[in-house]
Amino acid sequence: MTTETPRTLHLNAFLMNAGHHDAAWRHPDSSPERITDLSYFQELARIAERGKLDSIFFADGVALWGKARHNALGGFEPLTLLSAIAAVTEHIGLIATVSTTFNEPYNLARKFASLDHISGGRAGWNIVTSGTVDEARNFSREEHLEHAVRYERAREFLEVAGKLWDSWEDDAIVLDREAGVYADTDRLHPAAHRGKHFQVAGPLNVPRSPQGYPLLVQAGSSEDGKEFAAQYAEAVFTAQQTLADGQTFYKDLKSRLARHGRAEDDLLVLPGIAPLIGSTEAEARRLEQELTELQVPEYGLAQLSGMLGVDLTGLPLDGRLPDLPEERDINGNKSRFTLVAELARREDLTLRELIARLGAGRGHRVFAGTPEQIADQLQEWFVSGAADGFNIMAPVLPTGLADFVDHVVPVLQRRGLFRTEYTGRTLRENYGLPRPANRHVRAGR
Repeated sequence: MTTETPRTLHLNAFLMNAGHHDAAWRHPDSSPERITDLSYFQELARIAERGKLDSIFFADGVALWGKARHNALGGFEPLTLLSAIAAVTEHIGLIATVSTTFNEPYNLARKFASLDHISGGRAGWNIVTSGTVDEARNFSREEHLEHAVRYERAREFLEVAGKLWDSWEDDAIVLDREAGVYADTDRLHPAAHRGKHFQVAGPLNVPRSPQGYPLLVQAGSSEDGKEFAAQYAEAVFTAQQTLADGQTFYKDLKSRLARHGRAEDDLLVLPGIAPLIGSTEAEARRLEQELTELQVPEYGLAQLSGMLGVDLTGLPLDGRLPDLPEERDINGNKSRFTLVAELARREDLTLRELIARLGAGRGHRVFAGTPEQIADQLQEWFVSGAADGFNIMAPVLPTGLADFVDHVVPVLQRRGLFRTEYTGRTLRENYGLPRPANRHVRAGR
């Protein structure tokens, strides 16, 4: 008789410059002067690894987000940064956001294969289609591609990338010095792709990497996003405000997998949470209030305008949102638009109150409490069918991440909900996900 291994949480640290709160850079515990200091991010990665977290993650875009006048914005290109972090870590997964709209499959497949080799199998790709016209205007376009077209391009992009990652079989390198044969070219395969958006010959000029493919992550929760995730993603970062919303999203996404020949365990759902941690609840609330008082309303209003696709400049902060367009008319991030609009309506928030609510998480759930209370929240969502793990978004860095690792993680470990040691070498192994078989081996090559 065998017993199943108990299901345990997966935890990803989402790192963002001085911290996720839009006023973090003004807080005395933050280090905004270090956002182009490599050693700062290496230290953050080592903190996450000390806590045995599965991975760290960097968001990215190809435009300057928000108003640099009022926030510590800008910074490193994530694949470059993660390559440098790989050199000073051993276990932590390394996930970078890269757009399918403003890249080409060959270059991107090459970069991720390189990172996977450099890190010994710890690379992950957060696949985005990009959501702003500012990004489009940095790439010779006056307008952004339509939402549906971006996802159509993304699907073909993933198809090409997969062909390229499989273009070297695992045993293609024979290294026969005596015969003078480095690689068995019968085990190298052209991509030979000709599609609507891409024509790619291949093969890739990087041999197949330790994981085969990087871990594939996705973060869109629109209808297009959920269908894309059900077909391709192995982990999903999502923003859900309530347990009921989390359960609905989780059930919906998992139910789509069978149509693509996938099992529910093939995809992990990791909602975001911005934990404000204190030794007492009052201390956590005090930190929350300190950050709210440091907010610059002009910045918050601009950020809210971007989420909703509506210019809110000059509107009274103590008034309500104006009438908003329908979701179907939004060409940016549809799921975040819907979440923010519903939050404002459900709780009848003024603009000032909405800016405060979004300051730490931009739509992700924010919770202030003791380590035990935060662990209770994570456990409730985990056991109630709303999450396979969490995307931890420290409001202030480095202190928020260190507090989570040093005080919340031990509570989860004592409850048997989280690992006490790494058991795998690759990111896929630590997430409990299989290494993809090479398509040419499957085809009997």
